[in-house]
Amino acid sequence: MKRAKTSSYFITRSALALAVAALAANAVGAQTAPAPTAPATAPAAGPADDEASGAAALNLPKGPTTFLASDPNLRRATAKVNGEVITGTDIEQRLALVLAASDTKVPAEEVDRLRLQVLRNLIDETLQIQEAKAADIEISDDEIQQTYSRVAQQNFGQNPEALEAYLTKIGSSANSLKRQIRGELAWQRLLRRNVQPFINVSDEEVNEMLDRLKAAKGTDEYRLGEIFLSDNEDNKAAVRANADKIVEQIKQGASFVAYARQFSEASTAAVGGDLGWIRLAQLPPTLATVARELDRGQLAGPIEIPGGYSILYMIDKRQVLTADPRDATLALKQLTLTFPAGVSQAEAGARIKTFAESVKTIKGCGDAEAGAARLGASVVSNDSIRVRDLPAPLQDAMLRLSLGETTPPFGSVTEGVRVLMLCGRDDPQVDSGPSFDQLMSQMEDDRVNKRAQTYLRDLRRDAVIEYN
Repeated sequence: MKRAKTSSYFITRSALALAVAALAANAVGAQTAPAPTAPATAPAAGPADDEASGAAALNLPKGPTTFLASDPNLRRATAKVNGEVITGTDIEQRLALVLAASDTKVPAEEVDRLRLQVLRNLIDETLQIQEAKAADIEISDDEIQQTYSRVAQQNFGQNPEALEAYLTKIGSSANSLKRQIRGELAWQRLLRRNVQPFINVSDEEVNEMLDRLKAAKGTDEYRLGEIFLSDNEDNKAAVRANADKIVEQIKQGASFVAYARQFSEASTAAVGGDLGWIRLAQLPPTLATVARELDRGQLAGPIEIPGGYSILYMIDKRQVLTADPRDATLALKQLTLTFPAGVSQAEAGARIKTFAESVKTIKGCGDAEAGAARLGASVVSNDSIRVRDLPAPLQDAMLRLSLGETTPPFGSVTEGVRVLMLCGRDDPQVDSGPSFDQLMSQMEDDRVNKRAQTYLRDLRRDAVIEYN
């Protein structure tokens, strides 16, 4: 999933490395998110496969008696997929990437649940690599290293050695991330060969979508993230409990994107649950009612809908084909005051108060460096920050500033207290909407993604999998 990135100068990096679970997909574009300027197709509100109407097609008894029930304390730690072994080390190193997506300690029972999900994901990844190899698609080590280096540079501003050291520190490894990159590249290339050539979107469909977009000008649209968990009569309580745990973990600091990739059963899982820009009419009524009340950065759920539960995250809001002030590009200077280790709260509080009062005496951006030197603060500049790429609490504050004014101090004693000074603003132009080619490409990508889910389901069905 491709998202606009805020400069690391202007946000704390405590959560930046924690999105590693999704970095490979971000770097190679394995499943492209819907273009921000175009409405997405309606998301799946129920299980991915409706063809046989679920349990009814299997003629299952309503009150089955279970014989020789499995021992819930027995965990199957590894697997062999069509003869290829997934080791315990493979699982633990990939699990470390997922655990790094949480700012808080994950309870032991949650770790066990995550470990089983990681195993399922590794099985899918192995099937994807095997299918690509069977189609004579090989991903070279040089390609993988190039993507790995790009991940290190784009997400850490560091060289590959620094990324490798970080992965080792959290209990993972470069090989684990590179295997994920190999799987994403192989699957993407396989889809280009076996799926994309058979996807057709007519000119009439594209023109109809363009007309609908123009007719919706000025109406609200929302960029939402969704995690969907399917259920049935037998597992409804367990699925609800699972959904509650996911919500709890995200509220405590876990990455929504990482959890969506690992747990969501909707087709948007590959892009971190991102539904793209949609209008509420495209959502099931229950979800639309909840989404209407959400503000940017808010989480809701689990919400019971036909077929399961949904968890919604409001990424952003805007009006269709209307200039949004949050698309303005800013020139900023950031002044940062750091504190020595062991500083007392009282001393830090006094310094922060003095800092807040003193920055008001700085005479605009031209005086920022000299003013910061007087305060013992450091200064960094960036001339291309979009308002919407700033943390949500800062967006409204920045829109109210005049040139040379600063935000209130923010940050922490451990990571530094900062203020942002506005040095320039380029207001956005009215969005003319996507071009014909852009919209056709988006619609084709959406259909490829849905076909890919069916493809993977068929690979699972035909696989020989042994658990140890």
